[in-house]
Amino acid sequence: MQVLSYVPRYIKDLIPYPPGKPIDEVEREFGISGSVKLASNECPVGPSPKALEAAKKALSSIHIYPDGSGYYLKNRLAEKHGVNTDNLILGNGSNEIIELISRSFISRGDEAIMGDPAFIVYQLITKAIGATAVPVPLVNYIHDLKSMAERITDKTRVIFVANPNNPTGTVVGRDELKSFINSVPPDILIIMDEAYHEYAEALDPYEESLQYVKERENVILLRTFSKAFGLAGLRIGYGIANKEVIKMLERVRHPFNVNSLALAAAKAAIDDEAHLEEALRVNEKGMAYLTSKLNEMAIPYVESYANFLLIDTGIEGATLCEELLKKGVIVRSMAGYGLRNHIRVTIGLMEENKRFMESFRHCIEKMGGHVK
Repeated sequence: MQVLSYVPRYIKDLIPYPPGKPIDEVEREFGISGSVKLASNECPVGPSPKALEAAKKALSSIHIYPDGSGYYLKNRLAEKHGVNTDNLILGNGSNEIIELISRSFISRGDEAIMGDPAFIVYQLITKAIGATAVPVPLVNYIHDLKSMAERITDKTRVIFVANPNNPTGTVVGRDELKSFINSVPPDILIIMDEAYHEYAEALDPYEESLQYVKERENVILLRTFSKAFGLAGLRIGYGIANKEVIKMLERVRHPFNVNSLALAAAKAAIDDEAHLEEALRVNEKGMAYLTSKLNEMAIPYVESYANFLLIDTGIEGATLCEELLKKGVIVRSMAGYGLRNHIRVTIGLMEENKRFMESFRHCIEKMGGHVK
């Protein structure tokens, strides 16, 4: 096609984000039923009943554009985090805010630093605007903040730090984080992506970044309602930063970027503490079950502070995922992250976790892997 000749090379060279197969399609393809999806780090207990009720009430007004300012949700978030509403921006998932940051602070020819492997969207969005992604290898599956700081050049504009990290589930230490943030020049934006914050909040050595947002002008904190709050299908996240940073992001944010149902549900979800606690309890129990079974099998995994486990299967992860699909168990191969023998499995309900472990053991044995 001639029209494709105008597409920049840096767009042609991109590899699209690989979505997982929907359950219905897996069941149709393999002629099975009762499949479980443990591939996308979703919350297995679902959304808060209060969030569902709020979304249902909002349905009657879907002929009206949503509140473009997110007034009520921003006010509730400001109260929760002890900031002003002009320190907040809402996004169609925190993914959109990552894109707004890139469009606002990175130009073609600039550089952005991120861990490797980390959330694949950091590199994708950086490259999509013609900038250079500078991936810095993890050490023991953890962000090497010292090396990331050493990679700063006069072309560096932003640094992405996922804490906890996806796909490893690891966190950086308090002292390392403090030293890193203090070492980064004030003209470079530090993006602290805390999508899995709720799971890690009470665990050592995790420390949230909110204090650094309040102390420094070049730190932006990202959170989402897609994980522990169970609102992945509504796509809503938020960022907290210095108000001047927020002003720049608002200049490129599309009007009405967050829908009415998401705004209503997110506001209600914040106040349903009992439901959040239940989601965290289910995750804790599921994590303990999976890690104990993997220990029994002598299968290595990475200690996780999130709602998923990165497992070193010792065999081809992509092939293993295909075998698990045939048994109606959907997990994620990590080959796209350069982890050929790894898979990532989301913590599910206990019956889902047991289904995974039974299928996992069977497939490992079938493929000739070592099972203790």
